Amino acid sequence: MGCDYPTAHLMISESIPSSVRGRLVLAAFGFQAVGVLSGTAVGWLVLKNLAELGAWRWMYATALVPAAFVAWWRFGVTESASWLLHRGQIDHAGQALKRLLARKPAYPREVRLAAKPEHHRRSGSYLDLFKGRNCRATVLASVPWFLQDLGTYGIGIFTPIILVKTLGHSTQHASNLAQLISNDELAAKGAAVIDALLIVGIIAAVLLADRVGRIRLQVIGFIGCAAGLLIASLSTNPESSTQTILIFVGFMLFNFMTNMGPNAQTYLLAGEVFPTHVRGQGAGFAAAFAKIGAVTTAYLFPVLLADIGTRKLLYTLVGTSLLGAAITWIFRIETTGVDLDTLS
Repeated sequence: MGCDYPTAHLMISESIPSSVRGRLVLAAFGFQAVGVLSGTAVGWLVLKNLAELGAWRWMYATALVPAAFVAWWRFGVTESASWLLHRGQIDHAGQALKRLLARKPAYPREVRLAAKPEHHRRSGSYLDLFKGRNCRATVLASVPWFLQDLGTYGIGIFTPIILVKTLGHSTQHASNLAQLISNDELAAKGAAVIDALLIVGIIAAVLLADRVGRIRLQVIGFIGCAAGLLIASLSTNPESSTQTILIFVGFMLFNFMTNMGPNAQTYLLAGEVFPTHVRGQGAGFAAAFAKIGAVTTAYLFPVLLADIGTRKLLYTLVGTSLLGAAITWIFRIETTGVDLDTLS
């Protein structure tokens, strides 16, 4: 997964017209939201039919068949002609382009690629990401993605826990297996309702990315995430009669805004803001740096929930979302409609 994540969108970005690049990359990315919702449904179905502590093994096992299918199918993907061209492999680039454009009747009938001086340069290094204009691109691609992952993975992974903890409609300390399974089923149902907004958000991103622009959507999305988390934080008041409404509205707004904005746009921008000879390194570094935030969240969230409480934790994520909006705007590089081969 770690290898595939930062390369899949590069294959799409470098192989389609600039005018529709955003919507097609994000349409593919949208299946992550479908997977999140499907995973929640699978978890609930397994718990309903297999009420035992080892049920999690069957939840993970359901991914084996589709994962194997995708791994096998990857061997048939056409290599990026742009990447081959910039490495000086003119003949291979031509063959890849012909395969990509194969259709009946043949159009165009002939494909010729002309080499340029920059096409014979050595492939870029990770040090190139911190030199000149590339440094700006590296900050834009990496830091907002890191900040976005703090919130998205934190809320995504621990939505069931936060729901149960905040709403209080379950046994706080399960004394037997039946109570434990009941708590998990309740949390899964609530999470499924909230996760549905991930799909709505990515649909909005697909429709707007090539019209509104990546930077605007990312900034608006970050601010919307902060608003959703702020609304959810108000639900932690035990005296509030609208507690349930606030937490659901807050988390649903967060999921919509993150998938319309930073969750989608950071993924898209990381594959667009770098010149071709370092695009792979840039996208890979950005994804790896972002996942430090995801892993940090997975380990720290349970500790912070226990130590500082839900409200303060949500306030912290409000701050990281606003910081993400600010950094996006300061280091902005708009790539909407830009030919990736001209970025250098």
